[in-house]
Amino acid sequence: MDFLDWLQWPAMLVTVLAAWLIGSLKPRRRVGGFICFIISNLLWAIWGWHAQAYALIVLQVCLCFMNLRGFRKNAENTRGQQPDKP
Repeated sequence: MDFLDWLQWPAMLVTVLAAWLIGSLKPRRRVGGFICFIISNLLWAIWGWHAQAYALIVLQVCLCFMNLRGFRKNAENTRGQQPDKP
């Protein structure tokens, strides 16, 4: 098993982390979740290319556009709000 075969595991972990952050009530954590989702889209697309899973690549491109939209909308909502407290 080469490096690209193993790439699916960090992609999965980043996706789970992103889903956890998206569920936060704190806007900055949600923005972080969208950033993690975008990173996971990239990782899954690289793995999909390696595995010749072209439908997965198309899915990741579509999801990336949705995540970019979510990032933008949440980033706009964080402006003017008080910083998150731990």
